[in-house]
Amino acid sequence: MKILTWNCNGAFRKKYQEIERFQADLYVIQECENPEHTKGEYRNWAGSYLWYGDNKNKGIGIFAKNGVEIQRLDWKDNSLQLFLPVRVNNQFNMIGVWTKQANSPTFRYIGQLWKYLELHKEKMAAGSTVLCGDLNSNKIWDVWDRWWNHSDVVRELDAVNMQSLYHLATGEEQGSESAPTLYLQRNLKKAYHIDFAFASEGMFNPQKDTITVGSHNPWLEFSDHAPVIFTIAC
Repeated sequence: MKILTWNCNGAFRKKYQEIERFQADLYVIQECENPEHTKGEYRNWAGSYLWYGDNKNKGIGIFAKNGVEIQRLDWKDNSLQLFLPVRVNNQFNMIGVWTKQANSPTFRYIGQLWKYLELHKEKMAAGSTVLCGDLNSNKIWDVWDRWWNHSDVVRELDAVNMQSLYHLATGEEQGSESAPTLYLQRNLKKAYHIDFAFASEGMFNPQKDTITVGSHNPWLEFSDHAPVIFTIAC
């Protein structure tokens, strides 16, 4: 199965054609509009989808193609932002992620994911799970006296047998990624790897499966993020 995750930087109704060529089975899109509140080709393209957000113009959507079936999972989020958990083909769970500041004075961005894992890591450990999206985080921003750093989240995921597919495939270390996924303010000198895909053990075989990160050219024409495309066994 092929999955694409991308922070489209808004106005996805004008950009969805750019990702169609990947012919993915699932598209996990951050900062996209709710198709329910749009008209025309985007709404038709959305087809089978689930969407979540507190702003109809910028939320997180999961779009299923090629006969793939998705069902919303009733996993509470305690107002953490933003997480969209779904069941895929009744075979595995997938959590679409777009971490936000969430008006939290302490647990912002990666802290939101840390708290979400505390709620659901037992369920994630119990079955095959994929977690992917814009984490707004990297090991380079770890703070020495904080217990919910990026590295802490990676360890929490490892404890439930989930690993970063990019790092499995490349052998690179967290914080030393050679392929950026974000170009802050579309500046090539402000390049960071903050979009990730994690999966349970056995779902990704580096000898057979692939993960790729889009280049700044042409993606900066459409967003400050590049898409991450990966395959899994299911």
